[in-house]
Amino acid sequence: MPGGCFVSTSLKGAGQKATQLITMVFMTSHGMTFVPHGYRAKQLFNVDEVHGGSPWGAGTIAGPDNSRQVSKLEKEIAMEQGKSFADVTKKLLA
Repeated sequence: MPGGCFVSTSLKGAGQKATQLITMVFMTSHGMTFVPHGYRAKQLFNVDEVHGGSPWGAGTIAGPDNSRQVSKLEKEIAMEQGKSFADVTKKLLA
């Protein structure tokens, strides 16, 4: 069974990758296959705006009061993760 994760933190560097890595440990200890999207999402290289996400999975920066909404860029990264997840799932079911 494949698994992945999407995360939200109040600011950049507030534990998105750590949360994703711990989630991977939890999933794999239950026999799941963790499916990161790696650098498939080229939007991860965008330096024009603050955004969440890493090669381990999509994410968003919610802001210190959690009022910031998911940006278009973050949604694009999440879509790439979804495509990657679907590709791996199809291969596992084949």
